[in-house]
Amino acid sequence: MGKHTAHLVWDWNGTLLDDIHTIIEATNASFAEIGLASITLERYRELYCVPVPLFYERLMGRLPTDDEWAVMDAVFHKHYWQRADACVLTAGAAELLAERQEAGRTQSLLSLAPHEQLIPIVRRHGIEARFVRVDGRIGASHTGKTEHMVRHLAALEGVPPERIVVVGDAVDDAVAAAHVGAKAVLYTGGSHSRASLESAGVPVVDSLAEAVTVAEELA
Repeated sequence: MGKHTAHLVWDWNGTLLDDIHTIIEATNASFAEIGLASITLERYRELYCVPVPLFYERLMGRLPTDDEWAVMDAVFHKHYWQRADACVLTAGAAELLAERQEAGRTQSLLSLAPHEQLIPIVRRHGIEARFVRVDGRIGASHTGKTEHMVRHLAALEGVPPERIVVVGDAVDDAVAAAHVGAKAVLYTGGSHSRASLESAGVPVVDSLAEAVTVAEELA
């Protein structure tokens, strides 16, 4: 890596993978199954947050119980993974990843998708080799990305936090970045409204190409 080159930690769902409409379909299918009213994309982006039980609290007016959350989580993932193979990469993502790798710049992938399901889908999209490391969620699904970011960065030997820029579509990505002393850029094509993203106090962009440009400026 060059002296002033950012190491990018990419998010997956809603960032590199253009799956927000699939997420809405799976969310509404799961809502129908558990007795909640359907939700629009705009409303979803207004309410969505991580950890996800807080999203359900915003919908229901109370936190789900542990038993309710277990059902909600399982039903959503059932409907999502039935549809996931039809999702495509975000426009320009494959080219951006290739260009950075070919220029000798490093990047990794950290997702809250289950690790055992993340790896096969990344491979199917033909981009696994673009990353020096790919990590999905290990363990419970009711937490945010912070603890996973700590683990991910510990495995990125020789990459100082001040050179790391997290690129994601959720406020939680910025929270996780700040926790480890990294920077963040948030992309509007995923789970949050622009207003929600701007509340994180980090740069907000409308394309992945712009995210890369801003990330290099931050580093």
